[in-house]
Amino acid sequence: MMPPSEELGGKAMKHVSSGFTLIEVVVAIVVLGIGIVGLVGASSSITRMIGRGKMETRAALAASRRMEILRAAAANSPRCTDPTFATGGPAISAGITETWQVSASGKVRPVRVTVTYLTGRGIRTAQLETRVTC
Repeated sequence: MMPPSEELGGKAMKHVSSGFTLIEVVVAIVVLGIGIVGLVGASSSITRMIGRGKMETRAALAASRRMEILRAAAANSPRCTDPTFATGGPAISAGITETWQVSASGKVRPVRVTVTYLTGRGIRTAQLETRVTC
């Protein structure tokens, strides 16, 4: 029997291997792990943002609702004489505190609605302002 190099006409046989080396597998697992950790971190952050946005939407809706109540009260005849078209509050509903200020006189009266609500980072306040013609 002849040595393998002689069987191929004096040329050395090349060893063909398929598959991945151990280092390539470890690097792939590390990269995949980093990606998964990043996704988990992003998803928790997104969940907090959605919760915060939900509360801010409720507060904005409460302020808009109160502003519409004041506008409707101002529209009564004679204009701006309805007793509900006045400074008032606090009114508390669903964890949101509403207060409102209406100027007592003038042809054009500034109206400000302030809502206060609790978030994970503490108490937040938002204001909605307009002017109502009397």
